[in-house]
Amino acid sequence: MSHDEQRHFDSEDVRVMTSLAGFTAAALILNQRQTEQLQAKNSQLEAEIVERQRAESVANEMETYFRAIANLVPDLLWCNDLKGNTSWYNQRWLDYTGQTMAEAQGYGWLEVIHPEDRSQSRTNFQRAVDKGYPLQQEHRIRDADGNYRWFLVRAEPQRDEQNQIVRWFGTATDIDNLKQAEAEREQLLQREQAARKEAEQANCVKDEFLAILSHELRTPLTLMLGWARLLQTRNLTQSQIAEALTAIERNAILQTQLIDDLLDLAKILRGKLSLQTTSVKLTSVIEEALKTVTTAATNKSISLDVSLPKIGQVSGDRARLQQIFWNLLSNAIKFTPDGGRVEISGEKIRKQAKVTVKDTGKGISPDFLPHIFKSFQQEDASISRQHGGLGLGLAIARQLVEAHGGTITADSPGLGLGATFTVWLPLLNGEAESKATPESSSSELELTNIRVLAVDDDPDTRQLLTILLKEHKASVLTVASATEVLANLESFQPDILICDIGMPDVDGLMLIEQIRSLPPEKGGQIPAIALTAYARIEDRQQALAYGYQQHLNKPYEPEKLVQAIAKLTKS
Repeated sequence: MSHDEQRHFDSEDVRVMTSLAGFTAAALILNQRQTEQLQAKNSQLEAEIVERQRAESVANEMETYFRAIANLVPDLLWCNDLKGNTSWYNQRWLDYTGQTMAEAQGYGWLEVIHPEDRSQSRTNFQRAVDKGYPLQQEHRIRDADGNYRWFLVRAEPQRDEQNQIVRWFGTATDIDNLKQAEAEREQLLQREQAARKEAEQANCVKDEFLAILSHELRTPLTLMLGWARLLQTRNLTQSQIAEALTAIERNAILQTQLIDDLLDLAKILRGKLSLQTTSVKLTSVIEEALKTVTTAATNKSISLDVSLPKIGQVSGDRARLQQIFWNLLSNAIKFTPDGGRVEISGEKIRKQAKVTVKDTGKGISPDFLPHIFKSFQQEDASISRQHGGLGLGLAIARQLVEAHGGTITADSPGLGLGATFTVWLPLLNGEAESKATPESSSSELELTNIRVLAVDDDPDTRQLLTILLKEHKASVLTVASATEVLANLESFQPDILICDIGMPDVDGLMLIEQIRSLPPEKGGQIPAIALTAYARIEDRQQALAYGYQQHLNKPYEPEKLVQAIAKLTKS
């Protein structure tokens, strides 16, 4: 288009130039438009960059914020990938377990799970990861000091827009105190249930015992009342009268033993059983117990085989020791059929005495053997049982043996095969035998010229005392109250006072206190015997402390009362 020389443009030139101008203008316009678009795109990119930077800043700020929160919460937190490998723990986890982040990575958390819980916990977690459902379980986690605490573990999967799992978040909440509280509550519940069951059993035993007690008390009462009425209303022969008196005495003794057993058990249950301890020759105690059961054995044609060498001495209460062996021997005779055999043997083994009572009786079942020494327990408590009794004898015997520092055991091959009871008692050093109490001579039972003043508010007791003491040649005055005693003390001038304790208005303790305040010439120093149904050790001690020289329990043996009167009046 350019030319050095001047020329004229024809129409073709004009057309070309016009076309070129159009292209140039279009190019300029396109360039301008592209420039504007580029500038707009640059502005958009700059805005996006700013927004992204702001979003990243916010995200970083939120991450810092949530990380701080995660490290502050008391729960243990963690994050797993979609395969279950742990990639992050909060600081609380690291502080509690003592693990480093590197140690806890992957499945390192299993190292701090209790060995008993570890396998099941991993199985549960892996199943949740494989199935993609939330996890909840309890297991024990070890702390940095090696102690384990219970935790409640929860884990939830996090999903993207396509509902695909991208990671897992988990928490472990300390529930150890709750677990302990639940365990304590369960223990309390079990104890309450056991106590309730025991109470129900005790009620059943109590009901059975009361039924047996009623039977055992009424049976001798029926016989005594029956014979007494026959004696009053019938003309009986001398042999029938003798039979009646023997039956009344036998059943009275039986009822006395039942009452004594009940009182002994009450003392044992209240921890009030006391022993009058002396040095006691064990062989003589057993021989005394044998004397009391010989008649019963003879009546059943039971042979008594006795082997009692010199065993030695024990420290104990002579009466209580005799009670132990009387219980064992009378039990053996009661449960041994006619024509059977009862053996009692003793031996010294090192520093202990071993006494064995063996019978050929009904034996003891294996189920009942562990309960043989329990109170109110009887192997046969049914109304069809063959043998009477309250089921207290062996329980009392065990308590008495243990009170003497010994032990008692029972053994039986089974029902129908007999039983063996073994008593172990600690021996005293030395072989010296205790002096036996001398028997009272017949002259001591004579109360000739002895004046006895007796007081009791019960007229039958007064009548019995009058007849008994007059038979022994005493002069007797019986009165009904303390007032009458004081009124007759100076005029009757008794040699001895026999006094009941439980009386109306002025009781026996108050009376003796008043008498002891009198001068000797008015009876202030008169010997006195408390003859009372208050039979506890503390009752005896109280009576002696108030001024009585002797304390005798009701019911009493007439000979013992006469002996006591003779002894006190002689001294």
